[in-house]
Amino acid sequence: MMRTVSISDLMARSGVAFGTSGARGLVTAMTDEVCFAYTCAFLQHLGNIGQFAPGMRVAIAGDLRPSTPRIIKACASAITHMGGVVNYCGFVPSPAVALHGFAQAIPSLMVTGSHIPDDRNGIKFNRVDGEVLKPDELKMRAQQVELPDLFDGGGALREAVAELPLVNVAADYVARYVDFFGREALRGLTLGIYEHSAVGRDLLVDIVEALGAKAVRLGRSDTFIPVDTEAVRPEDLALARDWADRLGIDAILSTDGDSDRPLLADETGAWMRGDVLGILCARMLGIEAVATPVSSNSALELTNAFAKVRRTRIGSPFVIEAMNDLIGSVSTACGYEANGGFILGSDVVMAGRVLAALPTRDAVLPMVAVLVEVQRTGTPISALQTQLPARFTFSDRIKGFSTSRSQDLLADLQAGADDDVLKRLTHYFGNLAGEALTYDLTDGLRIVFVDGDIIHLRPSGNAPELRCYTESASPERAAHINSEILALVKGKGPLL
Repeated sequence: MMRTVSISDLMARSGVAFGTSGARGLVTAMTDEVCFAYTCAFLQHLGNIGQFAPGMRVAIAGDLRPSTPRIIKACASAITHMGGVVNYCGFVPSPAVALHGFAQAIPSLMVTGSHIPDDRNGIKFNRVDGEVLKPDELKMRAQQVELPDLFDGGGALREAVAELPLVNVAADYVARYVDFFGREALRGLTLGIYEHSAVGRDLLVDIVEALGAKAVRLGRSDTFIPVDTEAVRPEDLALARDWADRLGIDAILSTDGDSDRPLLADETGAWMRGDVLGILCARMLGIEAVATPVSSNSALELTNAFAKVRRTRIGSPFVIEAMNDLIGSVSTACGYEANGGFILGSDVVMAGRVLAALPTRDAVLPMVAVLVEVQRTGTPISALQTQLPARFTFSDRIKGFSTSRSQDLLADLQAGADDDVLKRLTHYFGNLAGEALTYDLTDGLRIVFVDGDIIHLRPSGNAPELRCYTESASPERAAHINSEILALVKGKGPLL
């Protein structure tokens, strides 16, 4: 017996909704039935636009959080139900399964909650030609799907799913970087690999060793650790400093849970900001045009190294849309985010070698590109950063801060005419940053002050958190302003 389910209604009932990168929610809400239905809606939408038909292969992979294997099986069951053939890629990075899907012109999906705690999970969907973008999400939400009678009263599959044969996509992901940069590209470098629970930890070791570096494995964990590349945990700050002091390594490489966002520390153990890493990578590759969110470091424009810069809302779908708009007017374009995820929109040619476009977040390319420059010039990472204009960003968050509270806070701050808003912002934040000069509502509330400081408040798109991004002329001041703003919000509640 089949029954018809509305995806928009199911999202409202379950609380598993689209954020800035796919559908995410509490593991308890992501029942087999919910994940099955969302996968059916994804393939049904692709069928409507000519990108899926029965008999077509669909690639699927996942990260290392405990709920992922169960959700993979639910999604695989949905692929089979829709007439697709499951290409099970195992536990590999999000960009590795996306690379496979794009190369084969088949849909793909990744079961991952990225950096968020393991009481939550998610599903990231890819079309045959790129990530699912916001217009696709709207079409998926509007789907009505027919669900078979496979689930018990709690939404769990009643019958076990057969073991799936593994399709090896890891080799192509490693070869992508080795073929482009060459086997001597990192010769002479000793690199720490902070493994924690990142799904790409072993592949990252394979890649740097194949490029000629010596890899030192660090901090492997059998339990899931929610490493956020935008809000690095104090314990990870301390670990990196300790490893750098004791081991004398040239850099430390890591990623978030699904290994699409990089985390790179210099030779002193100081973690780099992802937006600085993006600038250095784009410059090293000779990229002409860059798309990046409003939260990214403004040194991008101040370098005068890029013909075009486009600022967007936060989230890879928005960055990719802007990047795609730029591609027609330049020979090379990329996007990157403040979390470090680098999106290559155009093929890049260097020394006769071609690095094909990969229009999804990737953690490996920006780290390797910067390290190739370190090896080539003999310049340590810390010195490469000083070549950029002196603008420094910092980000942190208040956990357990509901989206509604964040929205109330921002609505209060930005109510009224422009002059009234600027006076209010100066009143609230003037003791920290001086007079408010301008503000931007592209994504949250971003305020520029007369002496150049920037404060940006935004509800997280993935979790009940209020994020705060700050920028100033020194890293110490950017961090100080950030902590003071968050303390102010915590102390005064939803309305200042």
